[in-house]
Amino acid sequence: MEIKLLGSSTKEELEKRIQTIASAGKLSRFPGNVFEVLEASNDYESNLKMIKRIIKMGHKSIIEHDYLVFALCDISPIVEQTIIGNRLTSFTVKSRREVDFSKVGFYIPEFRSLDGKIHKDNENLKKEYKIHMQYLFDVYGKLKNNEIPGEDARFLLPYSYHSNIIMGMDARELEKLIIYLTKGKLSNISELKEFGEKLLKIVQDKVPYLLATLNKVEEDKSNPFEYLENLVPRPEIEIINKTKLVSYTENADDVVILSNIMYHYQCSLEKSKSILEDILSKDKNAKEKFMDIILHKEERRELEQVNFTFQIPISLSILTHLTRHRMHPLLVPEFVPLWNAENYIVPPTIEANKEAKEIYLEATNKNIEVLNKFKEKGIMEDDLIYFYLGSQMLNVVTSMNARNLQWVCRMRCCNKAQWQIRNIAKDIASQVREVAPLIGKGLGATCVTDKYCGEGRESCGLINKILEK
Repeated sequence: MEIKLLGSSTKEELEKRIQTIASAGKLSRFPGNVFEVLEASNDYESNLKMIKRIIKMGHKSIIEHDYLVFALCDISPIVEQTIIGNRLTSFTVKSRREVDFSKVGFYIPEFRSLDGKIHKDNENLKKEYKIHMQYLFDVYGKLKNNEIPGEDARFLLPYSYHSNIIMGMDARELEKLIIYLTKGKLSNISELKEFGEKLLKIVQDKVPYLLATLNKVEEDKSNPFEYLENLVPRPEIEIINKTKLVSYTENADDVVILSNIMYHYQCSLEKSKSILEDILSKDKNAKEKFMDIILHKEERRELEQVNFTFQIPISLSILTHLTRHRMHPLLVPEFVPLWNAENYIVPPTIEANKEAKEIYLEATNKNIEVLNKFKEKGIMEDDLIYFYLGSQMLNVVTSMNARNLQWVCRMRCCNKAQWQIRNIAKDIASQVREVAPLIGKGLGATCVTDKYCGEGRESCGLINKILEK
């Protein structure tokens, strides 16, 4: 694993960043306009001292003006998912659909006993682990050679493979991430702790004001589910069959339309209902026209007034396709306790290819066998998460407002989207149409909802058929 701060690290760059943050801290209380405050904030040491004092008081919004970009080399999807799950982080990830991962390498943990100490048989365990991981990568290559597309062969990739990311975040998010990785439950996973410690080392020289608060944070690895687990023993994991709408805003179509009237005419809910009734008496199709305007206007804040909550079965391979839509409160199971490795999916192109399916199932069952063997040796579950395969299924829960739903469906209902996330998006759109038909009309690929395709020469061609009709 190699972590590097891109730019913002020379003496001049550091002093300029500190000046910007200090000026933000001074602006609300010092006389003069913003440029005069910037000019007056020209002493590095006094600026740094003031920033430390302000953030110690808990006023951390000023460090959101310090944005840092990192290059992350040879990190596993465990790190990747942790980063992407941090919703205010920016990231660009190497695509498993477009890039061959057969020779990228993989993470090798130091195996620990249940007491947290290095396992007495660690070296032999690592040898066996390396042989098994290489076997999985070789089978991934065989699947690709057997005319299985990379986007489906990757379902066999173990969650140990090396990935590369460019990650950006402001200093406030960086502080939170370092705390999670070095002081919280995530620090039980060695790779995540190493990642946090490498970020902390960079912070010492390049983001020095953060040490004022980071050094005071106490370690907290408490289990937030302890109360629940003491009352009800953990049941067997059950992956649901398909995406399910579990709750939603009642009369969502009307709520959206009435909110439009309320804020535009600055009237009460009762008055807005009266206005809508008056409009409907003059045009029985007014609601449809209202919603069509709202669905296509530049600012669609009315759509944010209603919410829909879903439980979604999804594979690890495709989880990032959902996680990266950051403005929704996605609940993903923690990496440990270990999920049931028997809950996996077989991609359709593999299902349809007898030879490929035999190879795929043999490798999947072999992985379960090796994982169980390692479990029996009394190894910490935190070190066994690298046996997860991309095919591993899990249930996630999330809520989206209608505006976010519209955006997700625009991207994921497209024929070019990966097949599993496309099926999920289509299920979402279909179920919303049942309870909010007017909003539902705006959910789908842009070729269907807007008669427009932005894919250019890479278009699937559906837009041409729609325009011909």
